[in-house]
Amino acid sequence: MTSNESLAGDFILVGFSDQPQLEKILFVVVLISYLLTLVGNTAIILVSCLDPILHTPMYYFLSNLSFVHLCFTTSIVPQLLWNLHGPSKTISPIGCAIQLYVSLALGSTECVLLAVMAFDRYAAVCRPLHYARVMHSRLCQSLAGMAWLSGMGNTLIQGTITLWLPHCGKRRIYHFICEAPAMIKLACVDIHSNEVNLWLPWYFSSSLWIRSAQAWHKALGTCGSHLLVVSLFYGTITAVYIQPNSSYAHSQGKFITLLYTVLTPTLNPLIYTLRNKDVKGALKRLVRKHQSTESIRKSYDVK
Repeated sequence: MTSNESLAGDFILVGFSDQPQLEKILFVVVLISYLLTLVGNTAIILVSCLDPILHTPMYYFLSNLSFVHLCFTTSIVPQLLWNLHGPSKTISPIGCAIQLYVSLALGSTECVLLAVMAFDRYAAVCRPLHYARVMHSRLCQSLAGMAWLSGMGNTLIQGTITLWLPHCGKRRIYHFICEAPAMIKLACVDIHSNEVNLWLPWYFSSSLWIRSAQAWHKALGTCGSHLLVVSLFYGTITAVYIQPNSSYAHSQGKFITLLYTVLTPTLNPLIYTLRNKDVKGALKRLVRKHQSTESIRKSYDVK
């Protein structure tokens, strides 16, 4: 934001106002998905921390991924629900900037984190005898830290460039969030170089994932859950960030964005728990432990 006019007045998130008949339906769907996201991802974090059997690199990274999803959806969904529920579709410049920075940082972090998880599965399947020595705790912490730092670094660069583009008084954002492609469309200068810079982080992260794909055909049984999660996330986000600029403002782009901002964080806990015997076993052990504790407490109360 380079001029006073860039700070005067709120932005208008057009969202789905061109399809008012869908807003009430979307409100219910988004609210339910958000609640499931909070419950599911919180459960994965708690189970991974409380069950000693799950104190492994895979679940360490999975806990980081769940934390990313909790923060990512929370940075987007409350504002989306507010806009869907009432006639007001505005967001302050500061609120828009915060949403842009936070969502971009967490989205970028997830890209790298998924690549790190793919390499972890590669090491587990293709180097099983050396896995514990290779994926030691210090390396896991360094890889997770690299994912978070790269996400923040990408945001500082791309987010700042996006916000500093002159808007020439344009206030209508043809989206339901302050996302970089939608914000760039407000610029009244040549934006081609910014669009290229926007795609580079996603392309780099996708390249990391593709390089590890050579080992995936050996590990589909073990890595099926991760493959499904990666396909959902990269498939939807690529459709938005790599599609032609002229079609971005169409409702199709907004619905695709709903998939990776709302639906994917909801499905990930289900995917990992339904296909993972370790997580299901840990949940059963925690439930039995809680039940036994309650039984002991009640027996003391009776006495």
